[in-house]
Amino acid sequence: MTDPGEAARRLEEQLGASHRGTLVERMGIEITEATAERVVGTMPVEGNIQPYGLLHGGASCVLAETLGSTGAAIHAGPGRIAVGIEINATHHRSATSGLVTGVATRLHGGRTLATYDIEITDEQGRRVCTSRLTCMLRDI
Repeated sequence: MTDPGEAARRLEEQLGASHRGTLVERMGIEITEATAERVVGTMPVEGNIQPYGLLHGGASCVLAETLGSTGAAIHAGPGRIAVGIEINATHHRSATSGLVTGVATRLHGGRTLATYDIEITDEQGRRVCTSRLTCMLRDI
């Protein structure tokens, strides 16, 4: 039986390595928890704003897709990949500083599709964005 702590450390190393040099790294996204059922991550508002000083809606979508795709890839398992095929987002309120936190929760996990609900909140726990992502699961 595998030690859960060791499995978590290996997953963290793999995620870190796969995100080096990508948009995830550039936007400062950090994944703090990752299972097939639930993925949690943070992103700074600073550096991810639009001209009015507000968190860019596209940045919220990047965070949502990152978290949902990570969960879908874990769900898919070794030798398979997850690619986003549909995302939607509702922006409820602005964020102007600090970190936002996203929590992706699996709604459906099948053999060919996985769907996640992603809630993004500010540091006061107020909902900034709600998103839904569907990924196609493919063999490598």
